[in-house]
Amino acid sequence: MSHRRTGHPLGPARFAARSEARAHRPRHRLDPAGFGSWAGPPFAGPFGGRGGFGRGRARRGDVRAAILALLSERPMHGYEMIQELEERTEGMWRPSPGSVYPTLSLLEDEGLVEHEEDQGKRSFRLTDAGSEAAADELAARGAPWQDLGAGAPAGIAQLRKSAGQFMAAFAQVMRNGTPEQLEAAEKVLSEARRKLYLLLAEED
Repeated sequence: MSHRRTGHPLGPARFAARSEARAHRPRHRLDPAGFGSWAGPPFAGPFGGRGGFGRGRARRGDVRAAILALLSERPMHGYEMIQELEERTEGMWRPSPGSVYPTLSLLEDEGLVEHEEDQGKRSFRLTDAGSEAAADELAARGAPWQDLGAGAPAGIAQLRKSAGQFMAAFAQVMRNGTPEQLEAAEKVLSEARRKLYLLLAEED
């Protein structure tokens, strides 16, 4: 096993310790209940909508084009569109409600989209003019989600899925764990964090 050069004569253990210390800078906050009020997404950057590989951050026009493309297939609720885009990009792009719903309102103002109430939810569909606009957009550019995530390392989608499952388990422990279970969980987290930093410090 050889050590990757880090710019200083530190072995893997000391490099991991220094990296771990940097990680302790505050980046999010927990609500008084213990979980759920994050200042930002825990897996943004290479895993989420704020960064990504290939094209990276989606442009504002991409949200508009994506809504038109999705609604050309069938009517959808706003949140359903968000889920569809996340699934079709293998988690590399999840537009926020703050970008989807204002865009839907704008498309309604332009006469391209209309909505109806469906069991207390708004279901959106294209008007005739919207169908023409969607067809023109698809012909010119294709579906805007097709190239998002291009160039991502192999396995990144599965890693992101595993990270999400980990966070779900973490939330359950935070909400329902006994003091003994919380103490044991803290040890598990510390060990997992140490091993992740060692992956960056070592290579076979």
